[in-house]
Formats: sequence, structure tokens, C-alpha cells
Amino acid sequence: MNSFYFVFSQAIQTDSIIPIEIKEIIVIGKKAQVSEKQSKPLTSIDDYLQKSPKVDMIKRGAYAWEPIINSMPTERTLITIDGMRIFGACTDKMDPITSYIEVSNLSEATISSGQEGACFGSTIGGSIDLKRNQSSFGNQNWDFSLNSGFETNNKQKIIGTAFNYSDKLFYVDTDFMFRDAENYKAGGNQEILFSQFKKVNFSETIGYKLHTNKRIEASFIYDKATNIGYPALPMDVAVAEAIITALKFEYLPKVSPIKKWETKLYFNTISHKMDDTKRPFVAIHMDMPGWSKTYGYYTKINGNYKNHYFLVNANSFYNKSVAEMTMYPNNPNENPMFMYTWPDVSTFYNGFFIEDNYALNCHSSLKISVSLGSHINRVESQFGLESLQIFYPNMKARNNRILKSISSNYNYNLQGFEYGVGFGYGERAPSVSEGYGFYLFNSFDGFDNIGTPNLKNENSIEGNAFIGFKTKNGSAKIASSYFHISNYIVAKPSIDLIPMTIGANGVKIYSALDYATIFNISLVTEFNISKLLKWHSQLVYSRGKDIENVNLPFISPLSYLSSFVFSKGMFSAEFSVQGNANQDNFSAIYGEDKTPDYAILNSSFGYKLLFSKSKITMKLGVENILDTYYSTYSDWNNFPRQGRNIFINLNYSL
Repeated sequence: MNSFYFVFSQAIQTDSIIPIEIKEIIVIGKKAQVSEKQSKPLTSIDDYLQKSPKVDMIKRGAYAWEPIINSMPTERTLITIDGMRIFGACTDKMDPITSYIEVSNLSEATISSGQEGACFGSTIGGSIDLKRNQSSFGNQNWDFSLNSGFETNNKQKIIGTAFNYSDKLFYVDTDFMFRDAENYKAGGNQEILFSQFKKVNFSETIGYKLHTNKRIEASFIYDKATNIGYPALPMDVAVAEAIITALKFEYLPKVSPIKKWETKLYFNTISHKMDDTKRPFVAIHMDMPGWSKTYGYYTKINGNYKNHYFLVNANSFYNKSVAEMTMYPNNPNENPMFMYTWPDVSTFYNGFFIEDNYALNCHSSLKISVSLGSHINRVESQFGLESLQIFYPNMKARNNRILKSISSNYNYNLQGFEYGVGFGYGERAPSVSEGYGFYLFNSFDGFDNIGTPNLKNENSIEGNAFIGFKTKNGSAKIASSYFHISNYIVAKPSIDLIPMTIGANGVKIYSALDYATIFNISLVTEFNISKLLKWHSQLVYSRGKDIENVNLPFISPLSYLSSFVFSKGMFSAEFSVQGNANQDNFSAIYGEDKTPDYAILNSSFGYKLLFSKSKITMKLGVENILDTYYSTYSDWNNFPRQGRNIFINLNYSL
């Protein structure tokens, strides 16, 4: 069964009246054990996330897919790890935040739609908070886990270990994962060159109880991927490396409206080096490294007073993003050409978020949230500033913005019947690329892109609604959202500029349309056909247009997923079909073309062996059973996905 659930998450209960809050949680694993409910437990985080009806992935290769929430890419969304802000170092989005973690060190992903996701910063489309495994204090306990896997299509080898220990005063969680994959093959045994990758990930969390209600925690993630091929792009990646650290203090008052006070200091550094030396035909060799460093903190209070369940969060971060490009002419007598593609841009953000979830009665609640943020950009490189001043002579190095958001949601639940409606308003600042990018080549539409520093804040008015029911034998839910986005930021062609990239179609400059609209609707059902057999289905449809009635890019056509899960004792089996309808509402102006419909079949089988103090779990499966050759609307430059793939995942836990 797909491991995502709509759950009622609520504050600590003091009486029979509780607030109702619908959250979508993707359950990934618990401590050292990745989810046994997944047909393929050792798959990537990307694969887990795209099971959600709100999330899909833009794919440029077999590694590091870019999450899109409510049909919006990462400029308009917010992705955090345990509340920490992290920014990629690649101008081509080859390193989304999700690429620096592993399934084995995460417990769940919380997906919030629209302004419900504004707790840790400004967003338009929503947010994903990836929550890592964390032990708890208690009686002395330890466990050990060994994970291994193999996939036939790209000969991917997977090996990982995890160790957890806890007692009344101390706990430690340690996790290691290694992946090594060769080129994959599309349907019909067609090899997709430059789709290989190698990755190592290490994570550790240490907690210590200072007092009965005071605790401290230190955490560390090291992730390094090498020799990463991106078949949909003109360049690969030699190395992508991340160090993510944090120190957290937690206070649990014994008698107070405040139930939990959590403060975290964090630091992360990302380095990313694009590489074209392994490509056979390169017009001109380029080095394109990038770096991102972020310092931040948040202090968050959860509590309740009478029927009010509240959350207050003050958060701040300071980020520096710099990317370079050096071109080496074929004539050795000519000098290399250097420029900043991100001109050492710093971002200083200070935000305040408050949320009140008021229980109107035992079956309905009203949640209201408000946030206010100060967003300051500054170009630190004088050379980079002067480069942009060629196009914007009056441009200043510093740009100050104020970002606001507000949302309200009403939820009702009685005897399994539930519904809700919500409204929101939010703003976001332009991304570093949109505001300060310098000749960034977009291989999707073939244009070089130049940022515009004085763009207005993009702002969105949204509405959402859902209705559903739950019984002991199943559930069904229809959910929809609508976004009217003003000052919609896009890149538009300029006939006055000459491209820098050889063979480019021209130059685009980021500007803002008056508005664009995005509509999403989904139907999720789950029914127990019998005690042994369960059926799950999902239908999703989206539509996006700009002010001129032009289709927006990366908007999903009708997509579907249907699966049957059989389980009896230690044995389980799953059979599923998934696919898309034709993408007829494509956007040629943004580089899209029509993609045909497709459907693929998958199956998996699992078995558990129990011993006195240990357990072995095996999952064996076949993806794309019929070896279908296909490409979807979200596959960059129509590169095909994997053909038939046989996998085996083994987990030993002690």
C-alpha cells in the first residue's frame, strides 16, 4: 500500500474538545527500519514523495528530481529538513534539498498546501518538511539494522546500516547508506547514456536529557554524490556535497499553557560542480561550480489555552549563494572567459509566524495563521554587480522587501464524514536566479536567462476545499485548490540581446505577468475488499494558464494510480497500474510539446522471517512489467523513463 495518509494531527488534549487539522503525512520509516508498507522500501525519497496527490517531480535524469507542489516548482515552494532552511548550489536545479537525505534516516514527510506551509518562511504553493528519525528517552534499548538492495535495470547496488541506542538520559541514532548505479535502460532495452550516479550518506543524531523537562540534541548529515549523469541536460555533475548540522534545545513546561518550546541553531554548506568533460561533443568546455552556505535559527512554541491550540515561530536565516562559469576556448592562445552566474548574493530573512487552531466544538475547528517577514538581498561581488549594471545601470547592491501571508481554514468531522474550506493570501520574493541570474542557460526552451533585481513580490490569493468520508472498511476524499497568482514571474524573450551559449535560441529576461491561475483536484480512495485484500486508487488533474490564456509549463494532465494489496501473515503482495492521459494542454512558448498517454504495470512480493530477537524482511518486485517506452509531461526534454526493472530489497533488524 502507498504509505501516505491524511491524519488528524492535534495539540495535547486537555479535555474532550480538540481541534481538527487535516495534514498529509507520508510515512517513510521508524528508527532504523524503512517502511515495510512500501512495495519498494529502499527507493528514493523522490519516489516516496510523488505518491502524494499534491506532489510530482521534474526529472532531468535518474537522480535528484525536483519536487513540485500544487503544480509549482521550487521557486514557489518551501522544503525544509526538520525545519531547517537549505538552499541548493546549482543554477540548473540539479541539487534539490531532497537529494541530500536518505529514506533510512527519515521518519516522515509533512506536506502542507499553500499558506498552511508558511511556518518557516514565505511560500506560494506549499511546503514539505522532512522529519528525521529520533529516538526517545526511556529504558535502556538498542537496535541495529542492515539494508541491502539490487536493481537489474541500472545495476544499482544499495547497502546501508543503522544503529540506535537510548536510555533514560541519552540517545544516539546513526545511519549510513551507499548507492551506486550505472546507466539505466528505457523500454525496448534502449540505454540512456549519462544517467549513472554514485552516492554516500551519513547521518547522526545525539540527544541528552539535562533535566526531567529539558533536553538538548545535536545532529549532523554528510552527503556526497559523484559522477552524476543528467541525460536531459548538456552537462553532468562531478560532485555534489552537503554538510548539514544543528543544535536543538527543547523545554517542556510542567504546568503552563506552553506545552513545548523548541529552539534550534543550524548551519549547512552545499558545494556543486557541473562537468562536461565526459560528453563526446562539446562546443566549448566550461567549468560551472556553485556554493551555498546558510546560517539560521528558529524558536517555536506549541501550547493550548482553553479551546485554543496555538503555534508561534520566530525564524531567521542568512544565506550566501555564488556560482561561476569559466569558458575555455578551443584556441589555446585565447584567454578563458569568466563570469558570475550568481554574483555572490546574500539573503537575510527574519520572519514571525503565529497560528491559532480554535476548537469550536467536538467536531469542528477554525484555524487562522498570520506571518510577516523581512527579506533582504545584497550582491556582495563588485564584479558581479557591475556585470548586472550593464542591463540595469541604476541597480543598487541591496534590495529590501516585506513579505506577508494570512490564511484561514474551517474543518468539520462527524462520524466519519468530513469537509473543509480555506482561503489564503501569500507573497514571495524572486529567487536568486530570477532576481540576479546572469546568462543561465535553460536547455528546456534553449534560451539564456537574465535576472531582474527590481521585480515586485509575487503574491497569491488561494482557495481550497475538501470533502470525504471514512468507515471501518474504507475512505474516500476529494480535495481541490485554486491559486490566482499576481505578478507571476516568468522569463520572456528579448530581441535586443545576443545569447552567450553557443546554439542558444536567444535571451530571456525575467519579468512579471499580471497574473496566472492554477487549479488542482484529486480523488483518493481506499477500501478493504476483504480482511486480506485492500484496494487503493488516486486520480489527479491540474490546469494552469496565464493572463493571455497560454498554458503554464509542468502542469499535470489527468494522472491515475490503482493498486491491490494482499497480506496474510508474513506474506504480502501488491499489483498496481499507473499512468497519465495525453498532455494536450502543453505550453510550446515555454519549451513543452505534446506527450502521449502511458500506463505501466508494477508488482511486488514481500515476506518476513522472525527469529527470537531479529527479523528479516524481503521485498522482490518488477517495475514496468511490460517494458513500456514512455515519457511524461515532467520529464525534461522528453527523456524516457526506466523500462522493465527487477529489484530486491532486504532488511535485517536486531
